[in-house]
Amino acid sequence: MSRGRSYKDPGTVRLRKDSVIPISPRVTVSSAAFRCSSRMVVQFKVFKKAAPNGKLTIYLGRRDFVDHVSAVDPVDGVLVVDPSYLQGRKVFGQLVCSFRYGREDDEVMGLNFQKDLFLASEQIYPPKDVEPTKLQERLIKKLGGNAYPFTFKMPEQAPPSVTIQPGREDEGKPCGVEYYIKVYVGENEDDRSHKRSTIQLNIRRIQFAPSKTGRQPCTIVRKDFMLSPGELELEVTLDKQLYYHGEKIAINVTIKNNSNKTVKKIKAAVQQSVDICLFSGGQFKSTVASVETQEGCPVSPGSALQKCMYLTPVLSSNMDRRGIALDGHLKNIHTNLASSTLMANPENRDMFGMVISYTAKVKLYLGAMGGEVTAELPFVLMHPKPDLRRMMRADSQAQVESFRSESIAASVDMD
Repeated sequence: MSRGRSYKDPGTVRLRKDSVIPISPRVTVSSAAFRCSSRMVVQFKVFKKAAPNGKLTIYLGRRDFVDHVSAVDPVDGVLVVDPSYLQGRKVFGQLVCSFRYGREDDEVMGLNFQKDLFLASEQIYPPKDVEPTKLQERLIKKLGGNAYPFTFKMPEQAPPSVTIQPGREDEGKPCGVEYYIKVYVGENEDDRSHKRSTIQLNIRRIQFAPSKTGRQPCTIVRKDFMLSPGELELEVTLDKQLYYHGEKIAINVTIKNNSNKTVKKIKAAVQQSVDICLFSGGQFKSTVASVETQEGCPVSPGSALQKCMYLTPVLSSNMDRRGIALDGHLKNIHTNLASSTLMANPENRDMFGMVISYTAKVKLYLGAMGGEVTAELPFVLMHPKPDLRRMMRADSQAQVESFRSESIAASVDMD
């Protein structure tokens, strides 16, 4: 053993950077402690799901895969197999996009409102010559010789994960776009899979806010009236174009009334628009936040008003409302209102997808005979880009989250 050093007075031993070990009186610290403390043990989360018969198990380092608009993160994981069970058969994997555009309750007389798109397919076992990622290398090292890597590439035009919130009385799968990985055993790729030897695990395709923001949104609406010498001017400005989920939106309203009408009430709202690409007229709008005020009213002819109205569009204010678009939902993971959809080229959008957008809307009420004046401003609502840098070392410890092995029909709902 190496000789230690004895300290009689309280103090501290400083290691590299700012790590500090408090030392109590007459404590002996060996030189081996310095070597051990300099090594960092980093934990990383791993998602695990096994087939009902326990002969196949897949491991994923994440379930959220980022769409960077110009490129998409590959879906990488590791499969652990029991070679004695296969008996010469092969193991195949598929990446599937499921698009549901109608309720299961309405599927009668042979109608089906769901389309499954097979985006990628490959043979995982026997393995092919592939270069594993860093995560796959760590998992293979820890899981043993029967672990094999797999990687799927998502098309750039594929839509993000979206879930349409069902009503309280609705049953069955909700409408929306979801992704899942399917792993099964068969003689060939087209062989029909058996439930006991099949794994199905949901994942999400998500987008984060861009690093650069656009111009400050501003619009001016002028309206003239019959038998009125002047016009009513409404100017609406947002403090920025990009907002994060849960952030307060400041809507600046300026009214200049040069008409003979009177503004009696002001209403501000945030509208969510969902465009279903499969149908030419498949667009519907929902108000996710609104406020009405008569403060400063009436705005009489020849007068002006300037005020700021605040709105915060959040899911907690829209629970159980049918038709609200949410970010793709996974079991035991908190979700929120759907993020705005970013596209490199709107003309090349996938027909099996949903495009989400948001608009700030201000309406002036002029009374029963005066009508209304409305102004709209689009903005972007998204999550900020997280720090995705992750330390991976040879001594990293994997924190495994397991999922129940359900049948194929139920696993999409349960996960």
